This record gives sequence, structure tokens and C-alpha cells, in this order.
Amino acid sequence: MAVKQPGLEQYKTQLGLGFLDAPQKPILPPPPCLEILPSEVSSSVKYTVEPVDLGGLTLLKGRVSTREVFNLSNCDLIPGKYEGGLKLWEGSLDLVKTLQKEVQNEQLLLPGKRVLELGCGHGLPGIFTGFEGAAVIHFQDFNAEVLRCLTIPNVNANLLKKSQTLATDAREWNIDAEFRFFAGDWSEVHQILPCTHTNVKDQNCSPVLDQSVGYDIILMAETVYSVSALPHLYELIKKCLNRPNGVLYMAAKKHYFGVGGGSRRFLSVVEKDGKLSFIRYISIRQW
Repeated sequence: MAVKQPGLEQYKTQLGLGFLDAPQKPILPPPPCLEILPSEVSSSVKYTVEPVDLGGLTLLKGRVSTREVFNLSNCDLIPGKYEGGLKLWEGSLDLVKTLQKEVQNEQLLLPGKRVLELGCGHGLPGIFTGFEGAAVIHFQDFNAEVLRCLTIPNVNANLLKKSQTLATDAREWNIDAEFRFFAGDWSEVHQILPCTHTNVKDQNCSPVLDQSVGYDIILMAETVYSVSALPHLYELIKKCLNRPNGVLYMAAKKHYFGVGGGSRRFLSVVEKDGKLSFIRYISIRQW
């Protein structure tokens, strides 16, 4: 398995994240796995939007209050309750920039592809693939509240037809793609994701696509911070990624202080198992 690191000749100084000093293991059982419909977008939480410039590409990112959504203040992680989805992590922006560069260099072809963004939060990488012609874009986050209060509003802000003020149906977005949103823990969410090897009889992916099973592209940023969660994440990827041509894009730190996770630990899990040799490459942002 080749590891590709596009345009990343120098790594940033490795920094610790204070929120990762929290306990590794969830103190609560995971929430139920649910599909969140666009019509379930929250109207009770204040959502503000601002532009973010990504090297000539401008996307809109939302801002909501963690206190208002989860009754939490000055906290980016409560294992088993809130997994940091309301914060825009640096790796997410790096991932968009990498995707943009690969599209420009014709190293990545997105038209007609099935895309899954794991731990999506703001969902900017997935939104970018919609602009570039992906046919299916599915977003997953641990918390349903993140999808209702932030991810769906972000898709609205970036893709809404000018005649609309709020979308409650995917047909009101100005891109002809399938956008769907799924909440749940990585150990269980494969049960409701349509384009997995376990759900082939139930998949509702676009009929214009070929009959191969799985997502063509999986995106994830800052998802490998917890050692205890890595096995579940890796097993989910194996259940979801198209074979033999699936591509996984990951943006992560080499190491996350306080929990011991990071890109190095994740890659060691992949290499030890040896079952993902069908991946063409993994693109990593690590610092």
C-alpha cells in the first residue's frame, strides 16, 4: 500500500490538543444510529455563517454555540456524548485543499463517484466533492445534533438555490447529487449506511452508478485521535470502501497527546491487518 503526501514537504511543529486529555473510553453508551433528513434541520439553535478562503476557493462555514446545542462550555470533547463536531478542525481545511489540488492536477476524478465523509462536522470536504460532480455524498457524525444544527445548515449555505431561504428537501439544493446524513457510533453506523458491503440488498445509491459495492471515496479529518476508537473506525472503513478501487483520504496529526492516537497508530493498524491492500493510496496531512 503506497502512502501519498501531496505537497506536504514540511510538517508543522507537532502540537498537543488540550481537549484530548479527556478519558479515552466513552462514559456513556453510544447514541442510536439514525438517518437525519434535511427537513429535520434545527430551527431553534442560532446559526451564523462566514466565508473561508481556501486558496481561491471560497466555502461558507457555520458557527453554532456548543453551550446552546449540548449545554457545554469551553469543551471540545465529552466521550460518549459529544465528539467535537461543532468545531472546525484544521485538518478539515487541509483536506479540502488537498482534494482541490488533486482535482486540478487530474489525479482525482469526482464526477459520478460515491463519497462518504466520516466524522464530518462542518462537512466542507464532502460539500467540495458535490461541487466537483460527485453523484452521492453521505455525511456521518457521532452526534445527530451536529448534523441538524451544523452540517445540514452548511450544505444549505453552500448549495441552496437562490430562490430558497432554507432547504427541507434535497431537491432544493442547486447540485444534482444525493446528499444524505447519518448519525451514530463507528461500531454500529454501518448498519444504516446504504453503500456498504453488508447492506448491498438495501442500498439506495444512484442507479446511474455501476453495480460495484461500497463508497468510491472516503474522507476523514481529525478522526484518528482516540486509540480505543481506531479498531471500530478501521472495521467501518473495510465495510464501506469500494473494492478494489476505493480511495481513502485522511488528514490527521502524527500523534495526539493525551490519548495516543494519530496517523502513525492508524497506519500501523492498517498494515498489521493487511486487508486493505486494494486501496490505491492514502493521502495524509500530518503535523
